[in-house]
Amino acid sequence: MDLIRQITDQVETVEGARLLDVDPGAATNRTVVTIAGSPDAVVEAAFRAVARATELIDMTKHKGEHPRFGATDVCPLVPVSGISMDETVVHARALAKRLGEELGLTIYCYEHAALTPERRNLATVRAGEYEGLAQKLADPAWKPDFGPATFNPKSGATAVGARNFLIAYNVNLNTTSARRANAVAFDVRERGRVKTVDGKPGSAPVLGTQGEKVWTPGTLTGVKALGWYIEEYGIAQISMNLTDIDTTPMHMAFDEASAKAAARGLRVTGSEIVGLVPLRAMLDAGRYFLRKQQRSLGVSDGELIKIAVKSLGLDDLRPFKPEEKIIEYLLADSDRKLLVDLPVAAFVEETASESPAPGGGSVSATIGALAAALGTMVANLSSHKRGWDERWEEFSDWAVKGKALHEELIRLVDRDTEAFNAVLAAMRLPKTTDEEGADRTAAIREATVGAARVPFRIMEQALETMDLLEAMAREGLPASISDAGVGAICARAAVMGAFLNVRINAKDLADHETIKDLLTRGQRIQAEAIEREATILELVEGKIGG
Repeated sequence: MDLIRQITDQVETVEGARLLDVDPGAATNRTVVTIAGSPDAVVEAAFRAVARATELIDMTKHKGEHPRFGATDVCPLVPVSGISMDETVVHARALAKRLGEELGLTIYCYEHAALTPERRNLATVRAGEYEGLAQKLADPAWKPDFGPATFNPKSGATAVGARNFLIAYNVNLNTTSARRANAVAFDVRERGRVKTVDGKPGSAPVLGTQGEKVWTPGTLTGVKALGWYIEEYGIAQISMNLTDIDTTPMHMAFDEASAKAAARGLRVTGSEIVGLVPLRAMLDAGRYFLRKQQRSLGVSDGELIKIAVKSLGLDDLRPFKPEEKIIEYLLADSDRKLLVDLPVAAFVEETASESPAPGGGSVSATIGALAAALGTMVANLSSHKRGWDERWEEFSDWAVKGKALHEELIRLVDRDTEAFNAVLAAMRLPKTTDEEGADRTAAIREATVGAARVPFRIMEQALETMDLLEAMAREGLPASISDAGVGAICARAAVMGAFLNVRINAKDLADHETIKDLLTRGQRIQAEAIEREATILELVEGKIGG
């Protein structure tokens, strides 16, 4: 770990680069390091880390379970946001060139950064591994993309790539047999296994018309897999790289591996994620397993993650901590102070303070979010009412819609305050010269229009919650009918409160076409909200009686 820290410490010497995760594996003798930040910062941090690894790691002494061919085995750049894959390729190739020229490393480019189609697949580039690298480099067809074509026993070779997010995912088995784990891996991986004459492993292979081996594909697209024994855990695993999580998500890989293992007399006991995982992969898994249970999907992200962890057995080998394993949670700006993160009492006190923000817009968004939350609650309760089992999906769909609405309205709580602050910032611009004055006036107008758009969005979202609330008043759990009524009152208040904010922002911009449109549409929304509230309350009163 001291050696690993010496390498990862290099990342933290680069401003704008964040060391998100360090995941060492004893049996694999391989550490996965995750860095995030602006492209230039990440490339520089990667270069410094590779340089230090080149000094410290001696491949002549390395042993480990995972395929590898260099001290820094692979260095993929992954676009997260605000950058295209084509732009990422440019950075990857620039990094590869620099590693070859400045550090004298043997470099191959793979995936989207590959310079030839034959080198796109990492498995092809790394074939033969470190032990076969000297022979590979003697073949002119395997001249590296950058750096020397001579074998460096200490550092080996490095693959630099640009690729989409990959999940390194291992499934745990109740066996110590690497051979049996490998059989399951061949069952599921896209490449599959070599087809043999009698269908038995180790028998003569079936050959194609050009004398090439014929392969029988596995069942999972976009999955690379092998089986191994992990001494530190005392179990065998199916080690998978999920390279296309839209086609084969994590939960599908888990269930398919479980089925193929069971067919071979094995049982899956859990799984582990090596490195980090995107939030959507965890949420999709939670929804998948809830759907199998015929439970409502319209629950919080925290609940979805909990279901995913338990269903995938992600805490089988060690505790799974979402705040440390989910990339969006690690990338979140912990220094940014949000109103929605305040306790209720603190939010009320902040609203009551002398500061002009948060004000009516943020409060309207909060009330609207509570309206949607009440409707979501009724839908969730209705989805598992005894005797309504056949209607679980109907109410689940409503709950999912309600969750989306209250999440958007929660985001608008802080967006309203940010929009107000943007107006104040524009007002502080200099106005000494005529040109500065004109720029200031234009900036104020633009910021004011933006400040009117936010409460208008609150109006739209709050009105939409009334579809949910009316459905719950008509069809939902009778014992929760009053909650639908309270939700309707909140939704109407949110619409009317937000419209007051649209109007006060618009009062000095009556000639602005966007403002005219917002005011006209806002009047219609307010009238509809008042009418919808009356309809819902009539339904509620009729069912409560008395």
